[in-house]
Amino acid sequence: MSEHLPVLITGGAGYIGSHAVHAFVAAGHPVVVLDDLSTGQRDAVPDTVPFVEGNVGDAALVSATIRDHAIAAVVHFAGSVSVPESVADPLKYYRNNSGVSRDLIQSCVDTGVRHFIFSSTAAVYGIPDKVPVLEDAPTVPINPYGTSKLMTEWVLRDTAEAHDFNYVALRYFNVAGADPQGRTGQRSASPTHLIEVAIKTAQGLRAQMEVFGEDFDTPDGTGVRDYIHVADLAEAHVLALRHLHGGGRTATLNLGNQQGFSVREVIEAVQRISGHPIQVKTAPRRAGDPACLVADASTARRLLGWRPQRADLDTQITDAWRWQQSRLTEGT
Repeated sequence: MSEHLPVLITGGAGYIGSHAVHAFVAAGHPVVVLDDLSTGQRDAVPDTVPFVEGNVGDAALVSATIRDHAIAAVVHFAGSVSVPESVADPLKYYRNNSGVSRDLIQSCVDTGVRHFIFSSTAAVYGIPDKVPVLEDAPTVPINPYGTSKLMTEWVLRDTAEAHDFNYVALRYFNVAGADPQGRTGQRSASPTHLIEVAIKTAQGLRAQMEVFGEDFDTPDGTGVRDYIHVADLAEAHVLALRHLHGGGRTATLNLGNQQGFSVREVIEAVQRISGHPIQVKTAPRRAGDPACLVADASTARRLLGWRPQRADLDTQITDAWRWQQSRLTEGT
């Protein structure tokens, strides 16, 4: 039995998905990307990787792609990811994240695809009572983004009970960094991630950035988060598929570095690495922002043998800075 299963990666032209493409290719898997390019970039996918442009909810297209390429596993990144947007337009999120994922899972069952890796989020926990957060913490999301992802986890759970189908749902904490080889990185039209916003400000592309709340119960009053390098995250997906293909059980796992950094610490690190000052404006807390959100990722380490190689915050910021600087140089 070959370990190198043909893999369909949905959303493979996006930030995290494009890193996963490189990780699966490096591991020897034949890869096909399906992306509608609503937010992804075609040139984020290597020319050597077959690319299908279309929507993940198009059952006929998905089923044909699975059959044409003898797909044995699906790694699902496609979806919408902005918390503020999900509050303003919840129906978009329940369609793009919950409804489309349900249709994709149906296509997998119909075509006999047994292995499924799902891109979930720590937003399913809402404001956790205890930190670090374990996978058995209550799931009480406080925005439609988190709820839409949790709904897909429920669909996966029930589908695995009823069919010859298994999955790993990976709950990400704060994803950061860029490909260490400079092949891909974050390309947000309207950045919302702290490190990307800080870098854009250091580059002079923004006059200033906001810090939302300085009165949290944390050492410096700003929110504390767990940052994970996107390349380490991508590698976890490869290991998750290896786990399932080797007969491992269905699982829902946290992905994080088990260490928190405050907003102020991140900004100071970006200033130091970039060599540029960052103008900061204090703003009120955002509704529902927890003071501290740090993962307990010990289960992923034990079950998958996952060992993050780029846990250092400076490494994450340096890779992101180099990527963003290269885009400035190229004028993209």
